[in-house]
Amino acid sequence: MALARHGSGIRADVGALASQVHPVFMLPPLAASAFGAVLAGRLDVTLLALHLTAAFAALYTAHIKDGYVDFYKRGEDDDHPLTAGGCRAALAGTTGVFFVCLVAIGALVDVWAALLTLPGWVIGYMHAPQLDLNPLGATAGYPAGIAFALLGGFYVQATTLTASVVAFAAVFLLVLSGIKTIDDAKDHEYDRSIGKRTVAVVLGPANARRFAYGLMAVGMVVVVALAVVGVFPPVSAAAPVVFGVVAGFAWRAGEDDGLAAKLLIRGSYLFLAVLLVAVWIG
Repeated sequence: MALARHGSGIRADVGALASQVHPVFMLPPLAASAFGAVLAGRLDVTLLALHLTAAFAALYTAHIKDGYVDFYKRGEDDDHPLTAGGCRAALAGTTGVFFVCLVAIGALVDVWAALLTLPGWVIGYMHAPQLDLNPLGATAGYPAGIAFALLGGFYVQATTLTASVVAFAAVFLLVLSGIKTIDDAKDHEYDRSIGKRTVAVVLGPANARRFAYGLMAVGMVVVVALAVVGVFPPVSAAAPVVFGVVAGFAWRAGEDDGLAAKLLIRGSYLFLAVLLVAVWIG
């Protein structure tokens, strides 16, 4: 069975499959999984590898399914590197990898570890054409996947959840939902034309921007407050400062939502890096 739509042979098939690995979107959930392991204060490399592989497989599932639906079902995209059969084969393969990892995590840790890992795949598989049609699913689906990656990465190491890791997950959900709202706003006209009800479609671009920056601001305030009361390490208070600088430049981009989203995504990397250092040094 041919996997690639353009070209033939192993090289073309591998290239088509590799094209669905999107580092910009895959790195944050993988980093969240690793961050959870660091928060746990102990590191079992085997469990970390299993959870990272499961997270990667869940994300790859999302990218394959999204591309398949957008090109073959909705006719949104002009081209796609995989054949319809190639998409289905890739979905079967990555789903198989995920559930092998899930069973292994359940066997090596416990059923709760598996249950905290499972939502990543469910969100990825359901993103299109179910979750991306309404404001909540379109906005919070990906951030929720990252939050679960953090919780699962922590739990597989510590076999418990603490107030601090739940708070970190909530902060990520808030901040990344804001960034996702900005990212969706750049396509609001097209999304409206095909029936996608993102926040920008429902509220309008200007109100969506205000809503998005409001979410991010709340997330930053929560980090500072929790650092002050001792739930987060004191150095964590530096993370909102770093992110705030980047968010300021993004705000100045005005109606250029594409540029703002790029800046904010990179700002989220810096935000996570500062939090990681804060946890590392205590």
